[in-house]
Amino acid sequence: MTEQQQQQPWRLQRRVLPQHTDHAGVMWHGAYLSWLEEARVEALSAAGLAYADLSGQGLELPVVNLTIDYRQALLHGEQVSVHSWVLPRSGVKLPWRSQFVKADGSVAAEARVELVLVDLSAGAGQRKLLRRLPPELISAIERLQQGAA
Repeated sequence: MTEQQQQQPWRLQRRVLPQHTDHAGVMWHGAYLSWLEEARVEALSAAGLAYADLSGQGLELPVVNLTIDYRQALLHGEQVSVHSWVLPRSGVKLPWRSQFVKADGSVAAEARVELVLVDLSAGAGQRKLLRRLPPELISAIERLQQGAA
């Protein structure tokens, strides 16, 4: 069993609504991205770090890599649980893994998102990649990795 499998995932509960679907009632691929972001923001908040506070310091966590493996369709009306894990850092990247789990327990899709921390406080479009994370972000990530959120 890997470290990630031992770690309890952060869970975000959602229902597939009409605005998430195409004309056939199948969840549109772009809707997955919104749920992934919502899961990350809510997980950090539950772990004690409001994303708005991070942004207020001029810090952002842009996505630099994203992969989604679609296994089965999510349909209008279905209840879905987005399970997310914070993985160990890889250099400057902060990787997350998520699964879109249907009510019957089957995995409809799996995603991996890699973020980096940038400082935008210099203004005028200046972005500085940060290698050192602020203490409050480190604490929130540790709480999530320990399953404490």
